[in-house]
Amino acid sequence: MTRPERQRSCRSGNIAHMLKLDQIKAISLDLDDTLWPVWPIIDRAEQVLHEWLASNAPLTAAMYASPQALRAIRDAVGRERPDLAHDMTALRRESIRLALSNAGEDPQLAGVAFEVFFAERHKVSFYPDALPALEFLAARYPLVSISNGNADVSRLEVAPLFVASVSALKVGVSKPDPRIFRVAAEAVGAQPHEVLHVGDDAVLDVLGARDAGMQAVWINREQKPWPQAEKRHPEFADLSELVAALLSA
Repeated sequence: MTRPERQRSCRSGNIAHMLKLDQIKAISLDLDDTLWPVWPIIDRAEQVLHEWLASNAPLTAAMYASPQALRAIRDAVGRERPDLAHDMTALRRESIRLALSNAGEDPQLAGVAFEVFFAERHKVSFYPDALPALEFLAARYPLVSISNGNADVSRLEVAPLFVASVSALKVGVSKPDPRIFRVAAEAVGAQPHEVLHVGDDAVLDVLGARDAGMQAVWINREQKPWPQAEKRHPEFADLSELVAALLSA
């Protein structure tokens, strides 16, 4: 075993003792930036959307001459429509409808245009550690996804590994609201304290899950500093470290 591997193994073993592993009956997982990097996907999906508009709604493509311009109108709609904060699908569709209307083209094209974007949005590239970790975890625990975004597990190759999926759209609230975590626990037939939540966002995932009564681990791929003054929760550089921690227990 190399020195980095020994350090990794020791760290995983130490962190495992911070978890109450005997209580864990299910695992919930964030999706974007936990299982795959999201922004390269969104960039590509917005490019594909713009190309579709250039062929099917050329006035709109000309008015919003780049994918960045389409993102800007999407962000503007987000600021003007806080009621859509938990519904990324409606927010994106409304921004496309508004762009079409502003350009004098048929706003009913928004539905078809969104599906073009949405199909591309689900062509994800998993982190190298994600699929092996999911297979390991799914063999031992029921898995449920929790997402503020509109990624749909049923559209992905990992769908058979999950027994349920929970989204802000379905629940009507977003992480870190404790209610979305409690719904996820119910979806796998567990009490919140029996669920271990795994996510990349210190506030939305770790603190949100904790406030709901769950245990939580932080997948900190970029080695960001812990943003709170209070004691941090277990932290791993990737999902393979989580697997090593569970194996070392």
